[in-house]
Order: sequence, then structure tokens, then C-alpha cells
Amino acid sequence: MLTSRSHSDGSHRGLRTVRPGPRNLITDVPGLRVGHAHDAAARTGVTVLLPDAPAVAAVDQRGGGPGTRETDLLDPVNTVETIHALVLSGGSAFGLDSAAGVVGWLAARGIGFPVGDAVVPIVPAAVLFDLLNGGDKAWGEAPPYRALGRAAAAAAAADGGLAPALGTVGAGTGARAGSLKGGLGSASLRVPATPGTTPGTDDAFFTVGALAAVNSLGSATIGETPAFWAWPWAVDDELGPLARPAPDAPPPGPTDWSFAVPPRANTTLVAVATDLALTKAQAGRVAIMAQDGLARALRPVHSPLDGDTVFALATGRVALGADPLGTVARCGMVAADCVARAVARGVYEARATGDTLDYRTRFGLP
Repeated sequence: MLTSRSHSDGSHRGLRTVRPGPRNLITDVPGLRVGHAHDAAARTGVTVLLPDAPAVAAVDQRGGGPGTRETDLLDPVNTVETIHALVLSGGSAFGLDSAAGVVGWLAARGIGFPVGDAVVPIVPAAVLFDLLNGGDKAWGEAPPYRALGRAAAAAAAADGGLAPALGTVGAGTGARAGSLKGGLGSASLRVPATPGTTPGTDDAFFTVGALAAVNSLGSATIGETPAFWAWPWAVDDELGPLARPAPDAPPPGPTDWSFAVPPRANTTLVAVATDLALTKAQAGRVAIMAQDGLARALRPVHSPLDGDTVFALATGRVALGADPLGTVARCGMVAADCVARAVARGVYEARATGDTLDYRTRFGLP
């Protein structure tokens, strides 16, 4: 096993060989910034990932109801190798317009793919459904998303772009996760370039991070308990004191198959990132492997009512080394761990809006 995990009671399974970066955020990956913008009245928002330089990107989409923009160009057979920003948005189909705001913001700064004298920013996007959360969606012919996209891009470029907030922010503003308030979560890990080494004994590391906007049909918690499905992957107290199942808790079983399907669509949007020098095909493999993190953190997942989508970005600052296949495999494994943690953190950090209870209120935590 590449890592062991420390739990909220302080116990350990073996010696931990990897730890989060200094922020435990996707921005621990050097060269990546994150910005949020929201509309409180509409209970919706936008999150933008902004690389300092164009980043290699890929996508893996598995939900039954996706809403995406510019994902076809991420196929390795297509020409453009890198992107200039990535957008995660609320608003369902309306939210796709947020990418146009980011495109305009980038173009005004001369950032994009050169085509003769023109510059075309490459900005893939994906949206989640938050139209039935009680917010004021009476925007007529002028949805707010283009302006929110510009504001989120500007926030990413500002000083706060390296330490973005979590919870009820950005694309997680109007999100729900099962019966609880959903939100925006993130996590990271620094991984030794050589397997089996411990921090301090090998100067070569690569970093993996995940960002998740959690608006899932499935639950992040086990039944009616406060324990998270993702608890085995938690680091320290990032999921709070109740993350682990109680010793006398019954094992989860098929009884939760009787869940009610709410009259709404859903979707969990994820970005994973690394500073490894991946090709588009290798980034695609990491995105595929990272989907396992959704299955570890949510039940059910990838349903007909979800648009679950995982993007993978690579900033290219760390070489793959002498064993490129092994490094890509370890990157994908760690990405899945980070996704599971980011999903649970998105629920743990969220605060209530409207009549949807948040995790901490529901389980009596401050």
C-alpha cells in the first residue's frame, strides 16, 4: 500500500509515507490557482481553476446527465494539447455561459491558443444542477453566469487564489449531497518519486490535488450516521471528530438500496491536478483512475440523474522519471484518494442555505 491513513482518534495503520501539501488544497500543485464567485440570492456560483501557464488536460465523464463544454478537444487524438482555465459551475445549462465570461477575461489579457493574429482561450467547463434549491432564478434573458465566470477568474488571479475557501462557495454554493448541504471540497498529497521512501529521505516529490463540487444524488455519509464513506482515506482531522464509524455500528449493507429519488438532477464535478509532466493520454488515465474516489465517497454514484465528471490537469514541472508507467499509476491511485477526501470535505465544510441542513448542524458540531 502506498500510504497509510491517520484517523480522527489518532490511530494509524503503519507508517505514513505521504502527507498533504502545506494547504491541503489543490493549489498545493505548483502553478495552479482557484477562484470563486457566487450569487447569494440565486444560491448558485462558479469556480475557476487558473493555471499560471497552459496545462495539459483530459476528462472522464460517467454520470448519466452531463452538462459540459469543450470536452471533445481533450481527447488525445485532437490537436490542442493544453487549456488556459477550467470552469466548474452551478446553473445546469445556464451555467455553461460562465466559460464565456472566463474566455473574455483571458482574451482581454492576451492569454489563449494562437491562431494567426488571433488568440483563442481554451476553457472547458462542466455544470451541476442547482435550479431547484429555493434561490431566485428569475433572471429572464440575463442569467448571471457570464459575470460570475469573469469574477471567479479575477478572484483566482488575486492574492486569495492560492488559498481558496471551501464549503458553501463557488460551484458549491447551491449544492446538495443527498439529504445534506453539499459544497466545495479539496485535498492534496505529496508523493515521493521513489516508492517506499519517507519524507526527508528523498528530495524528489510530485504533488497531487483534487477539487470537488459535491451536488450528488448519493449520500456522503453512511446511513443516518455522521460517519463518512470516505473515512478510511481521511488525513488527521480534516473530516472532523465523527468521521469514523463507531465501534458498535452495524456494517453498511443493502438496506440503503431503498433510497428515494428526489425530483431534481445532481452531479459531482471534480478536478484533479498534478505537477507531473503528463501527456493528454496519461492525464486521461489519471482521470479514469480518479473516478474511483467518487465511488469511495458517495453512494450511489454515476447514476442516471448525475452528470459526474472528472477533469485531470498536469502543470508539467516534474519529470516522470525512470518508470513512467509506474509513476502514472501511482499518480492515479493518489488522485482517487484525494478525490474521496475532497468530496467528504466539501460536505463537512458546507454551511446551510435555505432549508437544507449542513453536516455540522445535523450532527451537533460547531
